[in-house]
Amino acid sequence: MRILVSGSTGLVGRRFLERARARGDEVMPIVRSANREGVHWDQANGTIGDVSGFDAVLHLAGESVASGRWNAARKERIRASRVDGTTMLAKALASADSKPSVLVSASAIGFYGDRGDEALTEASEAGGGFFPETCTAWENAADAARDSGVRVVHPRIGIVLSRDGGALQRMLLPFKLCVGGVLGNGRQWMSWIALDDLVAVLERAITDAQMEGAYNTVAPEPVTNREFTKALGAALGRPTVLPAPAFALRLLLGREMADNLLLGSTRVVPERLQELGHEFAHSDIESALRAVLS
Repeated sequence: MRILVSGSTGLVGRRFLERARARGDEVMPIVRSANREGVHWDQANGTIGDVSGFDAVLHLAGESVASGRWNAARKERIRASRVDGTTMLAKALASADSKPSVLVSASAIGFYGDRGDEALTEASEAGGGFFPETCTAWENAADAARDSGVRVVHPRIGIVLSRDGGALQRMLLPFKLCVGGVLGNGRQWMSWIALDDLVAVLERAITDAQMEGAYNTVAPEPVTNREFTKALGAALGRPTVLPAPAFALRLLLGREMADNLLLGSTRVVPERLQELGHEFAHSDIESALRAVLS
């Protein structure tokens, strides 16, 4: 297959490219720098190169939500990198001489917001606030491609487990130094997925013509933060006795960022993937962490 990929230098994009090229697929990255090989795009000017002739498009690009304290300008960059970039790409695909059969355009479980103990399926409504509103607009931004007949899939991605990047990598040092512990009261739900399981879902979304619309892309067994903390400590052979109180996290990161990224509770179930009979290599947190950290 000929696959066009945005976000190819990120954690998920790198692993997807590695596996796709090992299968013999031709993968072309979407790039910002004119000095790199690929399809060049410039979001600031709303321009993108020729996107014709690809069998599939995987759209993963978006500014990191955790690389700096939130303020109004940073939140706008987070939103614009997702919504504006997707709008531009979808319109380009819609007008291409040779359209792809599928656009897999990433989304996130932030769509649901902080929902306590409620089990959330794809039929659950969006929450309220910055994250849910951004995710809703992010998904809607693909409408031009959808309306032109391209099959569009939105994987709503949970916390990605990998020692090479993402949230887990940032947790490893404090846990190894024996200063890791529960966040807040530890009762908030964490919906997670191992990196290779995530890439397998993306691969299936590209090749399985029955997949369309939103899919919760998380393992079938979400855990509370307390359960996750215990499992990570066990995997590393370290104690987990030093909690991080909610007030301290809010002082450090600001209330909105701390509540969205660390203290909010999102208990997501991959109902549509389970209905397809999709099999996860790592469905429980203990085996996932052992595999990822081995």
